[in-house]
Amino acid sequence: MITPRAARPEDAGELVRLRRLMYLAMDGRDRPGRWERDAEEAARRQLAGPDARLIGFVVDGAVDGDAPAPHLAACALGWIDERLPSPAQPSGRVGFVFNVCTDPRYRGRGHARATTEALLGRFAALGVGRVDLHATDAAVPLYRSLGFAEHGTPLTLDLHRRPGVGPD
Repeated sequence: MITPRAARPEDAGELVRLRRLMYLAMDGRDRPGRWERDAEEAARRQLAGPDARLIGFVVDGAVDGDAPAPHLAACALGWIDERLPSPAQPSGRVGFVFNVCTDPRYRGRGHARATTEALLGRFAALGVGRVDLHATDAAVPLYRSLGFAEHGTPLTLDLHRRPGVGPD
């Protein structure tokens, strides 16, 4: 049986390692860089404290079957955003699932499902009324089996800006 545990600030380095593996699996490109150090610092800070909006669940790796390993096997992270309540979202709380990744050594064992289910359970306990995510084609069947469906919003726009660069 897979038993996820809550991610802790001291897991930050491993969460970033898994994040890098996730990006590699998505497009086949390895992208080391400063972002890793910045992401580790942000994860450590954002996982700390009782009011942390970054929530994560992890599965510890194992060596020789059951002995704990110094690495994580899998993770699922999520963020809680609090917006103004609305008729459709009375709590105003919206969750976003991201950084769902399983180390290649542990794939195919249900780790992504276990960590994502734990995350969704925590969201529900905190009154999160809606949960969004972006899925790769390979992950769509998992998310559909957990109840996710296509967004009802016909148009989604993103704006990406480099820090310090504003409109002309």
